[in-house]
Amino acid sequence: MKLSFTKMHGCGNSYLYFNCFEQSVPNPEALSIRLSDLHFGVGSDGIILISPSDRADAQMRIFNADGSEGKMCGNGIRCVGKYLYDNGMVGNRTTVTVDTLSGVKTLELTVQDGKMQTARVDMGAAVLLPQKIPVLYEGNSAVDVPIVVDERVYHMTCVSMGNPHCVLFLKEDIDDLDLARLGPKFEHHTLFPERINTEFVNVLPDGSLKMRVWERGSGETWACGTGACAVGVAAVLNGHADKNSCITVHLRGGDLTVQYTDETVFMTGTATTVFKGEIEI
Repeated sequence: MKLSFTKMHGCGNSYLYFNCFEQSVPNPEALSIRLSDLHFGVGSDGIILISPSDRADAQMRIFNADGSEGKMCGNGIRCVGKYLYDNGMVGNRTTVTVDTLSGVKTLELTVQDGKMQTARVDMGAAVLLPQKIPVLYEGNSAVDVPIVVDERVYHMTCVSMGNPHCVLFLKEDIDDLDLARLGPKFEHHTLFPERINTEFVNVLPDGSLKMRVWERGSGETWACGTGACAVGVAAVLNGHADKNSCITVHLRGGDLTVQYTDETVFMTGTATTVFKGEIEI
């Protein structure tokens, strides 16, 4: 059996996209593990299935490199918008809806020469209630609260953007961190019953934010859209940025712009098609 796919990335956060309007993908959990491997597969952060939806233009299902299913992916959803537009699946409409496990998200596309260049995504309201993130912390929010890892006390701000995030603002240069050692210790910390995505952040002199991310199920990735949104929200809650302002977040794979309002969080960024391929399973 042969399956066609398109490799795409948003700020270096790469997935293999399967058009399930035209084909069926069996056992996506095992397929994601196999194809994500850099040496024995294609190499990616996971796979995303683009399927019909009865309440949106398409549905996206996300499978991480370890085969676990994710609820939401900010970089992935921009790529889904690009795939739908560039392949004529939504006509000439520049407003596109995508069904996710975190609800239906709306994308506003910027188009040039018949191809989508950027997308502004309404990511929905940030969830701050610890029980709903989830994080085992008493109170109405977990903002700048201590967490002990490797006998060091960090201060975390926890936010859900459809998936759980732990944001850490650090003084030391995050480029010097050993995330391969540190990331798993946060991911599997006992405070996080469903594991956690962890963002390590520097506030730069110009007010922009530099971040690295350790994603549950995938390890360090070059970008995380929901993570950038969580960082923007946490920056406002900790006094590093203003609500309603455009916050620039520098990720290893590129920049995203985040805007945190009373109603929702907006994320704007690019999406890129790398190549199309075919795999026999």
